[in-house]
Amino acid sequence: MAKIKSVAVYCASSSQVRPSFFQEAYRLGECIAENGIRLVYGDGGIGLMGKLAEGALAHKGEVVGVIPRFMVEQGWNNPQSTQTIVVETMHERKALIEKMVDGMVAMPGGVGTFEELLECLTWKQLGLHVKPVVILNADGYYDPLLECLHKMVEEKMLREIHLNMFQVVRHADEVIPALENAFPWDSSIRRAAAI
Repeated sequence: MAKIKSVAVYCASSSQVRPSFFQEAYRLGECIAENGIRLVYGDGGIGLMGKLAEGALAHKGEVVGVIPRFMVEQGWNNPQSTQTIVVETMHERKALIEKMVDGMVAMPGGVGTFEELLECLTWKQLGLHVKPVVILNADGYYDPLLECLHKMVEEKMLREIHLNMFQVVRHADEVIPALENAFPWDSSIRRAAAI
């Protein structure tokens, strides 16, 4: 796997989540910066998004936020980001982030985070990208989703090989090694998309 130079992180904007999630977000930001990797995220200034950016910026990392205009108008953007790219739609935001990065990470989050993660996996299943995807399963947050993905295989909705589209780790310190040592994926595997 080539060196990861830029990574997307999807995570909660909620400020009410458990302290351990905030600790993992800050530490992930630190790890990204310490490895000289550019962080690309949704430009949120609060919740796990804000803590992630804070960790990266505190360690002199580059933080690029991509955010729709309506969110900027609500004041949801992070003025501390190294660079903010304003787009018009949520769809444009997701597509641009995917284009800008070498890998994706999902931390605990709500429906928006789940949607971003599942879209990354859908695109990978279809061979539209071959980038590593890591699920940071802090405190077992993603256990139900992982169980559901295994159920999909059991019910012949996915092939067994599709469980290799992502790696699962428990702590922020494991994310960069997981990205760099991901199962090699090739767009020709799209032939396996049809069950």
